[in-house]
Amino acid sequence: MPKIKTHRGAAKRFKKTATGKIVGWHGFKSHLLEKKASTRTRRLRHKTVLTGGDAARLKRMLPY
Repeated sequence: MPKIKTHRGAAKRFKKTATGKIVGWHGFKSHLLEKKASTRTRRLRHKTVLTGGDAARLKRMLPY
């Protein structure tokens, strides 16, 4: 079997943890921030663990 290529766009945005979970950043933090609560924007600064279908899709994109 040939090697599977890593999706380079996904590799630059997401990271695999030692246990195999996918970690990325929260969305909704680029513009229209004035109407969002400051507590919300502070929460969006931190990384998050992806779950469900997003994580499954990214595990195929990041095989190694």
